[in-house]
Amino acid sequence: MSRLIKLDQIDAEEQLLVRLSWACEVEGMTQADAATRFGVTRLRVNKALGEARRRGILRVSVESVFAAAAELEWQLERQFGLRRAVVVPAPADASSVTPLVSAGLGAHLGELLQDPAITRFGMSWGNTLNLATRHMQPLNRPDLEVVSIMGGVSRGSDVNGYEITTRLADLCNAEHSFFTAPLYAGSAESRSVFAEQDVIRDMLTKIRSCQAIALATGDLESSLLVRDALPADVDPADLAARGGVGDITGHILTADGALVDHPLNDRVIGMSLDDMTHIDNVILAAGGLHKVPIIAAALSRGFVDTLVTEETTASALLALNDEKGA
Repeated sequence: MSRLIKLDQIDAEEQLLVRLSWACEVEGMTQADAATRFGVTRLRVNKALGEARRRGILRVSVESVFAAAAELEWQLERQFGLRRAVVVPAPADASSVTPLVSAGLGAHLGELLQDPAITRFGMSWGNTLNLATRHMQPLNRPDLEVVSIMGGVSRGSDVNGYEITTRLADLCNAEHSFFTAPLYAGSAESRSVFAEQDVIRDMLTKIRSCQAIALATGDLESSLLVRDALPADVDPADLAARGGVGDITGHILTADGALVDHPLNDRVIGMSLDDMTHIDNVILAAGGLHKVPIIAAALSRGFVDTLVTEETTASALLALNDEKGA
């Protein structure tokens, strides 16, 4: 229903804003066609649409279960300086968070790995990355090499890095390489011995040359790391008592992103977190409120370029960041 005007004058500026808004957003005209129709420049049309949005004349209403997630993507990118955020809707059942985040990651990787500029891609391990490969369509990338970027665990599992790397490579018709070392050495000294081996040194050089890598993360209570990978002489309660909130590729972090003061961090065999700052695109996929502290810790270090998560986790990350800035 039209509204009656209460003045005996016409606001020509507002009238033009409305005309241009209607032409472009309702009638579907291009900005160039609208410029021709109303005798203005294309730049004038572009600025008018921006002004119409600022005044509230032009409003966009997006009605979809994905709408809140789309808004959160932009907020995450701005607040954390991310290149890209991928947010999936929050599930009604919290147990579905990981499968949904995995689906979001799988769709993202399906797009990303079509890029011929990516010739070497690194994968860590974990349930999220394992499930992500189930949501990808096959690609034909014989020029691509998929590399495991973490040491393995002796226990056979679908979430071990060897299996995940092989599966992704098979999906992409790509080559693959394994990082054939344990995740942790017995001591800092034995780690140094490992690092001096040609095969380890060459593999680390290869990992550091990846154009992109995908990471998962876990807390210190129920994660794969705690269940299958921590050395027998390390108590996760001790790590938590020292401020640990979770791990990134086996490195235990505090809530502010620092490495926990514990010998375990000196026993990790693999690339360091500082190495990751030199990777062009580091993708972190994780969701669930129990993972918010470790996700926030990773984001605070600045090496994450792309975050894949879900609505509830994203909102909690933004709220936590606001609290830190207050």
